Order: sequence, then C-alpha cells, then structure tokens
Amino acid sequence: MTTAVAKRSARSSSSSVGGKHDVALLLIILCGLVMIVSLARWMEAHPVPAEVAHMESDELYVTPEAAKSLSLGFNGLAADWYWLRTLQYVGRRMVAYPGEIHLDNLSPLNIKQLAPLLDHATTLDPQFFAAYEYGAMVLPAIDTDAAVRLVTKGITANPQEWKLHHHLGYIHWQRGRFSEASEAYAAGARVAGAPSWMGVMSAQMQAKGGNREVARDMYRRMYTESEDQQVKQLALKRLLQVDSLDERDVINRALNQHRTMMGRCAGAWRDIAPLLARVSQMRLDATGAPLDPTNIPYTLDTARCEAALDNRSAIPQK
Repeated sequence: MTTAVAKRSARSSSSSVGGKHDVALLLIILCGLVMIVSLARWMEAHPVPAEVAHMESDELYVTPEAAKSLSLGFNGLAADWYWLRTLQYVGRRMVAYPGEIHLDNLSPLNIKQLAPLLDHATTLDPQFFAAYEYGAMVLPAIDTDAAVRLVTKGITANPQEWKLHHHLGYIHWQRGRFSEASEAYAAGARVAGAPSWMGVMSAQMQAKGGNREVARDMYRRMYTESEDQQVKQLALKRLLQVDSLDERDVINRALNQHRTMMGRCAGAWRDIAPLLARVSQMRLDATGAPLDPTNIPYTLDTARCEAALDNRSAIPQK
C-alpha cells in the first residue's frame, strides 16, 4: 500500500513538474508573440521618415550571426521580419523614385542594403527559398558578386535544390559569363531529381550563350518553374521583349526594302503595309501599323528608319 501511494505520489509530482514546464514554455511563446506584435505595431506607428529612407547610411547594425543569437530560437519568425523589412525597404525607394523603374533593374534606387538584408534573412533561415530567388533576380543589377554569393550560399545550405543552380546560371548568363553559366547548369543537372533540360541548357550556354533563342528558353523556364509571381511577371515581360525583337527585325527589313526601292525611308506605316501583310505572324491595325506583342502599335522612327516601342507599351525598352 505504501509503495502504491509512493508511486502515485511520484507520478503526481512528475506530472506537476511536466505541467509547470509546459506552462513555462507556453508563457515564453506567448511573450515572444506579444513582443513581435508590439514591435510590428510600433514600426507601423513610427515609419521611417522619407529623408532618412534616402540616406546613404542605411546600415544594419546587427550582424546575421548576432540576429540569430538574439532571436531566442525563433529564427523563422526573425527571418520573416527581415524579409518584410527587405520588401518595405525596396518598396519605399520605388515609391519615392520619380522616374520609371523595372524589377530587373533597380540600380537607380541606390538600394545598397538589399544584399545585407537578404543575407540576414537567409542566415536566420537557410531554407528561405523566396529570398534566394528574389536576390537572384534583383541583385545582379546592383551587385553581381553579391548575387552570386547569396545564391552560392543557398546552394551550400540546400544541395538538393536544383532550382538554385538554375538561378546561378541565370546570373552568369545575364552578365555574358557563358562558361560559368554552363558550369552552373551542369552542376544542377547532377542533382537528384533535376529535369533533363538542365543538361541541355548547359550545352546551349557553351555553344550559343548570347543567342536570342537561348534567352527565350531561359525566360520560358523561369516563368514555368518559379512560384514567385513577381519573378513570373518579369520572365513574361522578357519573353514579350524577345518576341518584339524578332518582330522589329522583320519590320526593319521591310523598311530597308522600301528605302532601297524608293530611295527614302517610309513616311508612314501604310507605305510598307503591303510588305508586312505578306508576313503571316505580323499583326496590323486598321491604319496598317504593326502591333507589338501587347497589341500596342510600334512607332516609326523616320530619322533612323526603324521600328521602336511606343512609350505606352509594357515591354521593357532595354
């Protein structure tokens, strides 16, 4: 009887201790959540002044390693906070910038802290794929070496992710480093589960890296494989740009043919409409003006005697 009482007492004591531990853990989690919510509300109530947001000294005073130590094990939440701060940082600069900007060329915004912010987020959460992908698309126009370091860091932390090799290949290809791009795709092709086209891309980079068809294939793969809507939109715009370049080649040949026959450049699109009408893929509006892939008429630059994109077109100018 005494033994049974002792056992029940021990179980009761153990249950009591376990219960206290559970309560203590719950309190820690609740305190952490309260702190995060409070910090978020404080940030909303105290936005960064516009003049401060544009200062050159937009520095981060906490290293990624220190941030990881201070996060008290809530690394994922801390990484999300840095990710939100990254988007806010870029967003503020985009809103304040007076000119036209594109996602794949944010260099006019002078966003020097983009690389450190992405580095913080990925140090806190090495599997933060969205941060690597965003960096691969945006960073090359600001700091190519930082983009390469970020994606290489992602490959080291996620050796099973062949898509990161795809992004590394894209960075090198974008800068005309076709040999390095080929190596990146070849390495990705060796990852278990990688699609067969990774090996094909490696061969294409070696054979004809700067070819327009390679560019079309590159952006088509990016559009298909990416889960980020911003990246998909960028890839789609670049695909439309490649199609437009092909169309302008056809139009410019017609303009040159007219100039050869008439001794002068065409003064209006109707002058070469019969020539363009023979091209099956060319679309013309009611005035005979050729339409770009977004259905906006091309403009006729009579001084250079060539077709140009209208300012209303969503297709990147360069």
